[in-house]
Amino acid sequence: MTRYFTSDHEWIDVDGDTATVGITDYAQGQLGDVVFVETPEPGRVVAKGKEAAVVESVKAASDVYAPVSGTVTEANPALAEDPALVNTAPESEGWFFKLTLSDPGELEGLMDSAAYQAFVATL
Repeated sequence: MTRYFTSDHEWIDVDGDTATVGITDYAQGQLGDVVFVETPEPGRVVAKGKEAAVVESVKAASDVYAPVSGTVTEANPALAEDPALVNTAPESEGWFFKLTLSDPGELEGLMDSAAYQAFVATL
């Protein structure tokens, strides 16, 4: 499995043509305590760089963008019960949705872990 990152602070784990999407630890730290997450419905087609989910914290509401285009296959049911998973496990159990990639070539412009850490260090 390969993990990529976006400049909007989403992560994507890719395994074949299937991917899991969430927000980074940096993003959840900027948001503060997450109180609500709206995930996309399975079957929804999302486009790279477009809004796919919403996360609300005590500070603000923010869009979560699709790192790549594809069709949503699953939303994380645990987030409805416990949105704070985004704070406690943002890069594991706090994932937002899974999708089937429609264009694997879109992964080309994403950052690897080292590039993302260097990017965050400039913020």
